[in-house]
Amino acid sequence: MLAELGQFSLIVALSVACLLATLPMIGAHRSDNSLMQVARPAALVQMLFVTAAFVALVLLFVRNDFTVAYVAAHSNSHLPVWFKISAVWGGHEGSLLLWVFMLSGWTGAVALFSGGLPQETVARTLGVMGWISIGFLSFVLFTSNPFDRLLPDFPFDGNDLNPLLQDFGLIIHPPTLYMGYVGFSVVFAFAIAGLLNGQLDSAWARWSRPWTLIAWCFLTIGIALGSWWAYYELGWGGWWFWDPVENASLMPWLSGTALLHALSVTEKRKVFKSWTVMLAIITFSLSLLGTFLVRSGVLTSVHAFASDPERGLFILIFLGIVVGGSLTLFAMRSHLFKAEGRYTTFSRETLIMFGNLLLVVATFAVLLGTLFPLISEAFGQGKLSVGPPYFNLIFMPLAFAALLLMGSAPFVKWKKQSWREFASSMGGTAALSLLLGFALPWFYSGGLNWKVVLATTFCVWLFIATGKDIIHRTRSKASLLGALVALPNSYKGMILGHVGIAFIVLGVTYTSFYTNEIDSRLSQGESIHIENYRFEFQGVKMHEKVNYSAAIGQIDVYKDEGFLLSLSPEKRVYAVQKNMMTEAAIEWNLARDLYVALGESFDDGSWAVRVSYKPFVRWIWLGALISALGGFFVVADRRYRLKRYRLDAGQSRLPLSNERLINP
Repeated sequence: MLAELGQFSLIVALSVACLLATLPMIGAHRSDNSLMQVARPAALVQMLFVTAAFVALVLLFVRNDFTVAYVAAHSNSHLPVWFKISAVWGGHEGSLLLWVFMLSGWTGAVALFSGGLPQETVARTLGVMGWISIGFLSFVLFTSNPFDRLLPDFPFDGNDLNPLLQDFGLIIHPPTLYMGYVGFSVVFAFAIAGLLNGQLDSAWARWSRPWTLIAWCFLTIGIALGSWWAYYELGWGGWWFWDPVENASLMPWLSGTALLHALSVTEKRKVFKSWTVMLAIITFSLSLLGTFLVRSGVLTSVHAFASDPERGLFILIFLGIVVGGSLTLFAMRSHLFKAEGRYTTFSRETLIMFGNLLLVVATFAVLLGTLFPLISEAFGQGKLSVGPPYFNLIFMPLAFAALLLMGSAPFVKWKKQSWREFASSMGGTAALSLLLGFALPWFYSGGLNWKVVLATTFCVWLFIATGKDIIHRTRSKASLLGALVALPNSYKGMILGHVGIAFIVLGVTYTSFYTNEIDSRLSQGESIHIENYRFEFQGVKMHEKVNYSAAIGQIDVYKDEGFLLSLSPEKRVYAVQKNMMTEAAIEWNLARDLYVALGESFDDGSWAVRVSYKPFVRWIWLGALISALGGFFVVADRRYRLKRYRLDAGQSRLPLSNERLINP
């Protein structure tokens, strides 16, 4: 009965989405308040029924209802209950339902938290989200239904969840990532509504920016969680592989980062309007492209959910409609939106635009590298792959340029900046950054690598410049702590966001160039030496768990010949699918990770063991969390919490007490 209720709920949700997509849009076109007022209740009713369908699928997994094909394919009666819940999004059909569930939640949130927006804007925004909902609900119902039954022949027990996904990281990673992916649908809907309204101004940017920030924060955390999961779960010790599915999440993050900065300038300086709308369209389109890559089977990935051409064709058609329709509308309406502000070739506006261009170049470089196998195959060259050397070559100069801009921007004025004044204020910072850029790698490793020197120099540049700017803003205050607390949340968020990126770059650089790794065959009592650590193999014991058996090794770690701790890497065999999985053992602090993975056993009782010393690898994920925290700080800024608006003649609605922030 639960499956039928879930199916019924999806059908009702699709029907409501059709109303949401049409009636408010007609009402906005005709200025009919009664039709426009349908938007909010329709969005909330759609959210209610999609939530009911999602809860029904969760209960089907918890109750081990193997008459449902999707449950039988991705669960097992011996699976712990928390993995039964995460199995809901462990396959293609359930992950699509999770996507729709997130989309309905974002749509409902816009309906609930848009009380101060013009009714016409709300109607068109929710109407656009209704059209997106129609596409995804149709996809679920007609090609990817998670409620299909296996009656009358159904298995006594299920096929089990993919062992790769039986991990805490996969409980939280997909929902967090999807919150970011799907969240960009809101700014896309605002952009289309702005094009239809003929209003792309400071108020429009203000309405769009917090939604974009929240989506960007969740996507940042989701990507970091995926990297962290791959690092400790896959057994090879890498944090990024430039896999097509990894790239699918990185592309909207890059363009979304550009979008955040463009929205900021549009809000404060009334420029970049058309460019901002284009970025909103590109960012959501890349989210849809990621869905296509993961589910079409056109590219091979360990993360891919499905390889069904019919499903891939459906998403490709939907992607074509969304991208083609939105770009056509943009081409028809973009001439209406002219920049109102003016700026010179050396100004903060110019730096932000240049940063935007860096991010867009990076986005399309990743897109080219990801799709190149398809391009080469289409031209009869076979399915050639593009590996890390290509991406590293592209990203290294772009990252350094971005760090230079982030450190410089606070010291460059809006509209116009004197080169001489800038050089005078930042000359000492540049000299000190260069000195430390050479000194720190030398003291750490006893040698110099030019890539490490450059990365360190640009990161130190950002740290010093940020510190100078904070001191400049707080030096006239009696209490430093009070002055720091009194700084606007938007400024704190900017600082955290930029500093987090510097931490990521340092973590990537130092772990890439100074990792020490040994693969060896060890018998009991034998040792491996790395840095000032000795890893002594003490043997392996077998353990039986609920749904898998494990060979658990014991490796004693000594530092400077003093005992430090024991590590217990595992080799697991899952009972149903008979898949073998590696569970690494990791001892970590912020300066380094000691990483041990157990390989295959040999007839003489020895085992293959991989031991790694990874410096500063935690800074990668720490930096991502700091940046995401910065985004949440900006969202918490008071100007995004004001709900009182007035309507000036011929103008958009602006906050009564904060209009000066829009016109600095």
